[in-house]
Amino acid sequence: MTAALRALGRLLALIVLCGIALQLYFVARVALMLVVAPESTSFQRSEAWRLVTEKHQILWSQQWVDDAHISPHLKRAVIASEDAGFTDHSGVEWDAIEAAYEKNQKAEARAERINEQLEKREAKRAQAGKPVTKPAPRATAKVIGGSTITQQLAKNLFLSGERTAVRKGQEIVLAYVLEALLDKRRILEIYLNSVEWGEGVFGAQAAARHYFHVDAAQLGAYPAARLAVMLPAPKRFEKNPGSAYVNGRAGTIVGRMGGVELP
Repeated sequence: MTAALRALGRLLALIVLCGIALQLYFVARVALMLVVAPESTSFQRSEAWRLVTEKHQILWSQQWVDDAHISPHLKRAVIASEDAGFTDHSGVEWDAIEAAYEKNQKAEARAERINEQLEKREAKRAQAGKPVTKPAPRATAKVIGGSTITQQLAKNLFLSGERTAVRKGQEIVLAYVLEALLDKRRILEIYLNSVEWGEGVFGAQAAARHYFHVDAAQLGAYPAARLAVMLPAPKRFEKNPGSAYVNGRAGTIVGRMGGVELP
């Protein structure tokens, strides 16, 4: 029994040491970003692999541009759309996380009720001798994260896209590391140069060239707002970037941009 406890203790100690080593690795990577721009992110590499395995090609458009060569309109639009408290928070907004959790719980409960009703209707049809040849599509809950720009950058840089408590916890830790070692201007600069704006389209420069045929520095208020609208679901919005929803939402964001303070 004593030997088993010692072995368990050694295993737990090893796990703790590995966890500490991983965090120190992340700290070193973030510290390096003070002077060196990241060549790619974890999300970009996973997307490249997906494109190779699914489409047997790599569609990749990205060109780093310094903060001074990114339109202030785009910076304001992204902050207004994604994280209005960006310049004030320390990396995480707990109220937003709590609100997102509550909305997700309600959405999951609503989807579950709808699916139960569908199953009951299909069971009644089967009992009446009318078997269901093609079951109705099941409802799914739209999950929202409540993440700040810093959290989104932390996830894109280092983590996978899976939705687990462990991944979320690591994302929060990394957000605080980013805020501790980098200033807000640098965080926004890296985010705007690495975020996805369509399949294989990464960063402000690539997005500006792809959708508007101008450089990132030349984006006006309304085009910048349209790009900001696309961020939550770029692969979906790129199919129709001039849709009524994108245009309408962009108008709302333009109205908010005047009150955004840049870092």
